[in-house]
Amino acid sequence: MSDITTLSFEEAMRELEATVGKLETGEATLEESIALYERGAALRAHCDQRLREAEERVEKITLAANGQPTGTTPAEGL
Repeated sequence: MSDITTLSFEEAMRELEATVGKLETGEATLEESIALYERGAALRAHCDQRLREAEERVEKITLAANGQPTGTTPAEGL
């Protein structure tokens, strides 16, 4: 399994969907199910974090007086 922190949002979502699918089949052993659940929880947290970061970036887009985007301001320090 890859390091979750290196996954893009899309990669993490695909893996999360696959993990949920494996859990839903009920074919995994108890230990495998626990490991899948833990990995799924970590993937979900990673996706939530990536979404928050994206929202912060969008919120930081600066607009000119006429409403046109003029650039961005750094999201660091939020």
